Amino acid sequence: MSETQLNIGVLGCGPIAQSAHFESCTKAKNARLYAICDVADDLRERMAWIHNPDKTFANYDTMLADPALDAVIIATSDAFHVDASILALQAGKHVLCEKPVATGLEETERLSAAVRDSGKIFQIGHMKRYDAGLQAAHEFIKDEMGSMVALKAWYCDSTHRYAMTDAVQPLIIASDQARKPDHNPKADLERYYMLAHGSHLVDTARYFGGEIISVNARISDKKGMYCWFVDVEFANGTLGHLDLTVAVRMDWHEGFQIYGENGSVIGKTFNPWYYKSSEVDIFRERDGASTRVLGADGHFYRRQVEGFAETILNNTPMTGADIEDGLASVQAMLAIRDSVHTGKPVQLSQAKGTL
Repeated sequence: MSETQLNIGVLGCGPIAQSAHFESCTKAKNARLYAICDVADDLRERMAWIHNPDKTFANYDTMLADPALDAVIIATSDAFHVDASILALQAGKHVLCEKPVATGLEETERLSAAVRDSGKIFQIGHMKRYDAGLQAAHEFIKDEMGSMVALKAWYCDSTHRYAMTDAVQPLIIASDQARKPDHNPKADLERYYMLAHGSHLVDTARYFGGEIISVNARISDKKGMYCWFVDVEFANGTLGHLDLTVAVRMDWHEGFQIYGENGSVIGKTFNPWYYKSSEVDIFRERDGASTRVLGADGHFYRRQVEGFAETILNNTPMTGADIEDGLASVQAMLAIRDSVHTGKPVQLSQAKGTL
């Protein structure tokens, strides 16, 4: 391992790798795109021509056997996250795995045991933790706000989402040779939206409010909109309310309001592919004034890679989500599902099964 740069291999050349991870590795100040791996020959070769890694691999085990490889980004479909992560950890590689870390509790616990046994750094791709606006809010909550009283957060995808993202993302290349799960992930939209979008909302709530101990959730499925309203009980006594709606008839609508002893925070978050930091206004009761961090560097996927590499290279504390965060996120999503279908509050400690 270089003292200044981490050699990263990306597993999977699909949409999230093309949109985020390849560019992040090539732009990172302390990491580099050492290798890419995909079973689809046509897709792998085209991505290699565009992004110029040192090496390409059709076989994952062969990539993991390369002694110059330091870490792996798991950029596959959700169904493959756990097994691919465990193989990398057992091969002695650090892992940055896309969210959600898993789709069920048992496999998350199996991965958690593998992380502990490996002694390697394992981080989950909740890139919103590298949004400068959210980081400013997190620091204010930790250092200045005092007791938190209430937290409201919302994540509302938009019917106009693809008209916007198609204009700013690279043209996504697909391949008939790509490895796919044995079922269509979008066949069950309630499940798909919770995993794809709910995992972000839950992690943001936990990033600010800490441990969630119970949820009481309702769902509405009308006119092509799935809407979850979730009342949340935090371990610190904070009252919480989460709104996950896909897809609203308006612009992308994401943000939060947090009320505390010594001030409040209001945040507006943008479609992630704009690479624009959240607009976060922090009000301090002591001087009656609000401040807002500019957050000029809004490439949170690249900043995520740099934070991951910093932890590995310099043994600094992890600033991203770890396996315990991933386990708690899966428990929360399962509890929300169970609460919706039973009509009762559910303790996260009681959550079981698979989404």
